[in-house]
Amino acid sequence: MNAGDTERRPWVVGVSGASGTPYAAAVLRALLEAGESVDLVVSRASRLTLLDETGISFRDAHWREDLEQWLARGADGKPDTFRVCTDDVRYWAAGDLAAGPSSGSYATKGMLIVPASTACVAGVALGLSKDLLQRAASVTLKEGRRLVVCVRETPLNGQTLRHLVSLDEAGAIVLPASPAFYAGATHIQDLVDFVAGRTLDAAGVPHQLYRRWKGELGASSRER
Repeated sequence: MNAGDTERRPWVVGVSGASGTPYAAAVLRALLEAGESVDLVVSRASRLTLLDETGISFRDAHWREDLEQWLARGADGKPDTFRVCTDDVRYWAAGDLAAGPSSGSYATKGMLIVPASTACVAGVALGLSKDLLQRAASVTLKEGRRLVVCVRETPLNGQTLRHLVSLDEAGAIVLPASPAFYAGATHIQDLVDFVAGRTLDAAGVPHQLYRRWKGELGASSRER
């Protein structure tokens, strides 16, 4: 860790069961690269998605080994694409409702849920706190800290839209996982990094994940 526990103020990153584990990996890599501390919560449903999308089994007893394998993988599935130091990551099991992020007195900078499933959105909007991910999000809202919800689902029905409006009214930032193309994407990783970058923009964390719009039409295509 970069500092003692008394000085450490992490970002809580919650990974729910929606498709989009490369988004979570890109956000985690960028947070660590920016020198941020991370408290990680991986929901039970997201383990199935991670296994399906990457072939990686995320295990509580071997979480650091599994996390490093996951973060090293590119969005195209190629292993050993990235090098990441996970020394300043603390992992909390999703079923541990006595974990640090379950209490408002546990100091954090805020929380990013990426990707956020519609079930996760509903649980947070309704204050169900059925697992640590939902409880940590509720704590983040009640403490007035920044909560970014990177929802990944399509189409969205009326019930989910109402839940998203409730989250917005409660102070959360609702950020759909919608890649843009003006940044000159030429690879699947570019599209993933755009969404991850916008998530970090909403959190106020500096990064260099995508080319920003500079007000000049055609600039991205000329710079490829």
